[in-house]
Amino acid sequence: MGLPAALVQRLADMGITQPTPIQKQAIPHALNGRDVMGLAQTGTGKTAAFGLPLVTRMLGYGRKPDRYTVRGLVLAPTRELAGQIVQTLRAMAEDTPLKVGMVVGGQSINAQMKRLERGTDLLVATPGRLLDLLDRNALTLESCDFLVLDEADQMLDLGFIHALRKIAGLLPEDRQTMLFSATMSKQMNEIAQSYLNRPVRVEVSPPGKAADKVTQAVHFIAKAEKTNLLIELLDAHRDERALVFGRTKHGSEKLMRVLEKAGFAAGSIHGNKSQGQRDRAIAAFKAGEIKVLVATDVAARGLDIPDVKHVYNYDLPNVPDNYVHRIGRTARAGKDGAAIAFCAPDEMGELKAIQKVMGLSIPVASGRPWEPVEDPAAPKRRGGGRRGPGGKPGGNPGGKSGAAPGGQRRRRRGPPRGKRGGAQGGGGGRSSAA
Repeated sequence: MGLPAALVQRLADMGITQPTPIQKQAIPHALNGRDVMGLAQTGTGKTAAFGLPLVTRMLGYGRKPDRYTVRGLVLAPTRELAGQIVQTLRAMAEDTPLKVGMVVGGQSINAQMKRLERGTDLLVATPGRLLDLLDRNALTLESCDFLVLDEADQMLDLGFIHALRKIAGLLPEDRQTMLFSATMSKQMNEIAQSYLNRPVRVEVSPPGKAADKVTQAVHFIAKAEKTNLLIELLDAHRDERALVFGRTKHGSEKLMRVLEKAGFAAGSIHGNKSQGQRDRAIAAFKAGEIKVLVATDVAARGLDIPDVKHVYNYDLPNVPDNYVHRIGRTARAGKDGAAIAFCAPDEMGELKAIQKVMGLSIPVASGRPWEPVEDPAAPKRRGGGRRGPGGKPGGNPGGKSGAAPGGQRRRRRGPPRGKRGGAQGGGGGRSSAA
């Protein structure tokens, strides 16, 4: 593929002998200096797809970087993902003079400033900490020739758009830019047009598609019964690693304590944990010292653990794309895995949005789809079961509310808006319902 022989040998020592589809498509274009927009599901080798060309190009400099300068910048949305990228890049650059650095929050900024003084070939950073360091004049991006935006869609989800714009404004216009993501939204296309110059688009799976070897299932269950079901399912495979995703920091920590009391070797990672605590929990999970890791979405993109057999969506995510990233923690590197979702009555909207993004209906493992939740405070509409526009059977499976089974349309929350197309209610005035 045009990679240096020494680097190919290093890959062989790491056990990598065949490129994945995203690597096969992206690496030749990146080596030729083209901007690349790569779309692929998690676990397909995106880090090496941009890392190998970066290391190859860096080796061509033949001299050390100047003080305070950065030659190549990789931006990642979370500390965990940044750590995974750094591990991979350092393994590729072993026995070479290349310096791979990392700057993320939760660590001493003074120590990071001292390391940046000597100059850096490849810097992996989270946007917030990088801006802190730029504000302190701890580094300059004026001679940075390469920019990589990894998991760019999550950076948008986390509100980093303004940080990205500020960082991009400090980079030379004459640079190579690569953008990698598992999903592609309208805003992502706008970002690509702003940051990339005539990019080559490489896509190995449709955005929103899960890995082929993930078996999915959903349990329709009351919220109060979720914990008992989780314990029952986990008990069936105590010797296998399982990731459990919760929605809140407090709820995830509480669930982890319950699992510990139930006899499981469990840990947790979320925003209330220090970076050291998160790193130790992930290391213990990788080593098999704990078998169940309870996490919020902070971990959905940053964990690369090949032997995670089960992913439980204890709480469904508010952002449907996050479901794809959560279940992407299993069935990695060609292995199989299972993704199990729990759906309470108030989560039907989230489930329908997820199924719309993925373009499929998740098989039902137990229970029946919940009826739409009626707001008791909402006024009752007269006219019985009349269906308005769009009230067709099975209408809008991906909307927040959707249609009830059998085609009955959900009542609108809040005051009715009066007459539509001659319906009952009279003259477009207010409804007389109390």
